[in-house]
Amino acid sequence: MLPQFVLASASPARRKLLQMVGIEPVVCQSNFDELQVQSDDPAALVQMLAQCKAETVASQFSDALLLGCDSVLALNGKIYGKPESSADAIARWQQMRGNEGTLYTGHALIDQKQNQKIVRCGITKVYFAKISDSVIEDYVSTGEPLKCAGSFALEGKGGLFIERLEGCHSNVIGLSLPLLRQMLSELGYCVSDFWN
Repeated sequence: MLPQFVLASASPARRKLLQMVGIEPVVCQSNFDELQVQSDDPAALVQMLAQCKAETVASQFSDALLLGCDSVLALNGKIYGKPESSADAIARWQQMRGNEGTLYTGHALIDQKQNQKIVRCGITKVYFAKISDSVIEDYVSTGEPLKCAGSFALEGKGGLFIERLEGCHSNVIGLSLPLLRQMLSELGYCVSDFWN
């Protein structure tokens, strides 16, 4: 029998990505305090955070397949998660416009049935449009950038301000579908097993 597929995240975007490909996850928010994990290496940081989120909810299940994810944007040598305020988001967009950043998403898959764990990182280069201060302010006033690592939602209004991507586009939304397929395969599952 297949294990229950658990998403250790409250992200509606991640849940929607899974649903789009036929996986209906049980959503269990981790509420993990991200400030407990520090690293100057964005790939290492998101992988540690993803693993901590998955491990935090693991005690609530016995035979589940738990997926934890976390994303950050690296720009000009700095790592950014969600902006703390509208002013923070505006300042960040003023740095991002006409620039390029790298979006890192950590993926941790814990298979309780097989007592196995796989942790990986998806990396996508993001090229931002050169937009005016007034457009930045209008975008931030929608509230959308305040909910997202990198201060933009590719699948929302923020998609208007992304010139191009190099790498996996779903990784920028918060979950690399090709990477998830590979991780499931490494654990001996076929992604179609989880189609409902």
